[in-house]
Amino acid sequence: MHHLQQMIAAHPDVMGSTNDALVSCIEECFACAPVCISCADACLREEMVAQLRQCIRLNLDCADLCLAAGKLSTRRTGTDEALIILALQVCAQACMLCADECERHAEEHEHCRICAEHCRRCEQACLEAERSIRVH
Repeated sequence: MHHLQQMIAAHPDVMGSTNDALVSCIEECFACAPVCISCADACLREEMVAQLRQCIRLNLDCADLCLAAGKLSTRRTGTDEALIILALQVCAQACMLCADECERHAEEHEHCRICAEHCRRCEQACLEAERSIRVH
């Protein structure tokens, strides 16, 4: 069992019953954020930094939204599922936009290719988590 899943399962409001799709999403969000930050930093070092301006901006926005969605989804006390769903939708959208932009530069910059892959994984995890919450 993953550490995060153990921690959430131990929460008094959860009492051992965890939403595996949501836990997976939280892990993807927290994994995606530093990848996006690193990609933005690598873009800043590239010779063609002016052409990467939008990529840098989307990387930083995506990182912030991944962290926010991950944090909101981790909190179980007084959980507002409607707010979590909105956070997951926004995170999925940010990941899609960031991946689209990074894919435009992926052939020239390996860091953009890697970032796009992580963003796509996080986007899918957010969408799956959203669906799992709506079912309950």
